[in-house]
Amino acid sequence: MLLLTGEYEGTVDEKGRVFISNKIRSQIDCDEHGSSFYLAAGPNGVLCLYPEKYFKQIALAESPGTVAPDEAVVFERMNFALASRVELDRQGRLLINEKIRKRANLGSNLTLIGVRDHIEFWNADDWEKYVADHSAQFQQQTMQARQSVLQKQGKEL
Repeated sequence: MLLLTGEYEGTVDEKGRVFISNKIRSQIDCDEHGSSFYLAAGPNGVLCLYPEKYFKQIALAESPGTVAPDEAVVFERMNFALASRVELDRQGRLLINEKIRKRANLGSNLTLIGVRDHIEFWNADDWEKYVADHSAQFQQQTMQARQSVLQKQGKEL
């Protein structure tokens, strides 16, 4: 199982490359998760970097039965057209072309975050706004999750 965590500051250099921190790369076992990656459009226009094996699981998953055929076609077209297989260079940098950066609203200052099975690329200011806007909701969800765990532990005793 892959569990990517943390937030990491980054910048886009003059050639459009972003350094992927050793701290987050070391969380990915190449033998287990694959040595290459897929750069893909994620929810809300966020740019995501998936280890190869995880992207393939998502990309090849069957569409839910409730999706209309025309919606399934849109999803499939967008999912595959807006994804590309990529590799990091020897220094751990990833080239992100200008068109992709523009679609994802990425400036030169980024925040990379680990989100379970993928890395998300955020414009640094957008990430700070997201954290501020969702902090209260997150605190409530954390409290509920903790209470649920404590209740389970109490039942097991």
